[in-house]
Amino acid sequence: MTKKNLTASIDIDAAPEQVWGIVSDLKRMPEWSDQCRLMRPLGRVKVGALTVNMNHRGRRYWPTVSKIERFEPGHAIAFRTLSNDSVWHFEITPTATGSTVVHRRTVPPHGTKWISYTIVDHWLGGEETFDIEMEEGLNTTLRRIKAALEHRPAEIWPRTV
Repeated sequence: MTKKNLTASIDIDAAPEQVWGIVSDLKRMPEWSDQCRLMRPLGRVKVGALTVNMNHRGRRYWPTVSKIERFEPGHAIAFRTLSNDSVWHFEITPTATGSTVVHRRTVPPHGTKWISYTIVDHWLGGEETFDIEMEEGLNTTLRRIKAALEHRPAEIWPRTV
């Protein structure tokens, strides 16, 4: 079970409100993330709301459910994946030229749940490889958001499959 927290950040030439418009629209997460194929909020996006998600790695797909734990309009959103207890965060800070966005995955001190470890270890190639991909994914997500906000569509694609 992974105990590794991951962090990435990027400066974007866009106002915090514009960045918030993208990161808080969870239905758009598949546009930014290589792993996420579906993220559907069940009701209004707010603390306590659930999302139904579909993720993939190559030809392997798996569903998850997440619960929104933090919702601070214009500043931060975080959701916990209930099957493994990891929390995915987006935090936006204003800068002189736009915004800094920090994207993190945090896990409890005891690590992710045993079911997650078992799936990652036996079905997704192992924890070390998977964590490396997750860290690369954080950066990819942020680069795609930046490209969209700075109107650089050529930098958004190609997506990895």
